[in-house]
Amino acid sequence: MYPVLFQIGGFTVTSFGVMMALAFLAAGWVAARELARAGQDPEQAWDMVGYAAVFGILGSKIYYMILRWEDTVADPMGALLSRSGLVWYGGLILAAAVIAWRVVKQKLPLGIMADASALALAVGYAIGRMGCFLVGDDYGRPTDLPWAVAFPQGAPPSTADNLRDFGANIPAGVPGDTVLAVHPTQLYEVGMSLIIFVILKRLQPRFATPGMLFCAWVALAGIERFIVEIFRAKDDRFLGYFTVAQLISVLLLVLGVAGAAHLARRAPAPKLAGRTAAA
Repeated sequence: MYPVLFQIGGFTVTSFGVMMALAFLAAGWVAARELARAGQDPEQAWDMVGYAAVFGILGSKIYYMILRWEDTVADPMGALLSRSGLVWYGGLILAAAVIAWRVVKQKLPLGIMADASALALAVGYAIGRMGCFLVGDDYGRPTDLPWAVAFPQGAPPSTADNLRDFGANIPAGVPGDTVLAVHPTQLYEVGMSLIIFVILKRLQPRFATPGMLFCAWVALAGIERFIVEIFRAKDDRFLGYFTVAQLISVLLLVLGVAGAAHLARRAPAPKLAGRTAAA
């Protein structure tokens, strides 16, 4: 764990902040390459990244503040300005809405822009989750698996009391300040997101209809997050087991499949050589 990389006076540079910056840069680079390959202006990728950075962080913060409404009401400015407290789905929803609005307003090809974003999102998400690992955030439930990781300086530390607060079943005899090894769910997400990127690259040549690749990413991202949530230490479970993020994941899966089906119905039928239409 390397939560703090270095300090310059009173300014602290965290590993999470650096990885987040790298995530946006890598996403912009991938999107620019994809737009150039599709015959579009690659500079549009950096326009999207700029909006994604601003509204993604804002949406992530707003979502977290809603989830922690009592803390938000008690100290609104503290909750807003705190470095911690970013929820991926909040950022995705707001940033996607703003970027889609801007693409439509500029009369750019929405499907092509979305497909470039799909590959960029897969790469950026993987890098961002590595930042979560380095600061010890968003870890999983206790486990004795060989690759389990303890986060004594995590945000928060993976102590028995903190894990109990997240709803983990910790034996009563374990002292509250005991640091426990947990599932490194951040690394699970890094690996799964990179697998999604490879899958999308394999599917790309098979999708002639713009927008299909983005629909595939939406569905795969929903599946990935649903699986990871099984191992996460979370305090927002409902119906006894499922988390709010899993509910959103299911909605993403349905949205991705429905979107792909809609695009498939709208796609023109392939012309068959040697055939003529009947009179």
